[in-house]
Amino acid sequence: MAKTPDFTKTMQEMMAKFPVDTSSFQDAFKSQTALGEKMAKVALAAAERSTEISAQWAKDTISRMGELASSKDDPAEYAKAMSDFATAATEMAAEHMAAFAEVAKKVQMDTVDLMLTAGKDIAAETQKVAETATRETQAAVKKATAAATAKS
Repeated sequence: MAKTPDFTKTMQEMMAKFPVDTSSFQDAFKSQTALGEKMAKVALAAAERSTEISAQWAKDTISRMGELASSKDDPAEYAKAMSDFATAATEMAAEHMAAFAEVAKKVQMDTVDLMLTAGKDIAAETQKVAETATRETQAAVKKATAAATAKS
């Protein structure tokens, strides 16, 4: 009966001949988590500011509703109050929508800035890793060549 050979030791020796530098993976992970943290801060700041704008808009609307709900002596005063409320609501909408647009603009600028910075960091890291890999490969080739020459 044939016995299946155990390649465990052979595989371990082979993998030892091809060392892998895991620091580049760790650096990439750290870079990604740092970018994620910065992006989360941008998003949370935008959410906070948007909530403030929404709350202020609601407060302004409620205060105007109080004026609209008060009793009037003359029926024409109700029409004027409704007209004033509609005018104020339109102005408030324009103001608050402009504030939301500013938040969106800031988020966009911050995101572009973060992405550009991340792109530069990744390019620099990639170049560093490529240079290191080239040096290690050249050293391994020289070592293998020397070993082959010595055996001849």
